[in-house]
Amino acid sequence: MPILRKSEIRKMSINEIDKRISELRSELIRLKTLSVSGGTLENPARIREIRRTIARLLTIKKEKMIS
Repeated sequence: MPILRKSEIRKMSINEIDKRISELRSELIRLKTLSVSGGTLENPARIREIRRTIARLLTIKKEKMIS
């Protein structure tokens, strides 16, 4: 799943943002579990990318809810 840009997120509805957050959180849990259990990750930086994307989604969601 590609990383979302701010402009792409701003075009999304709040429901779409919520859906994407849940998808990314489940992927993050899967990657962390794989990492802790001793498995090798194809791209270890993906965990960091997902965390940042979730934060970006939550920030823009909050902005939309305020305005």
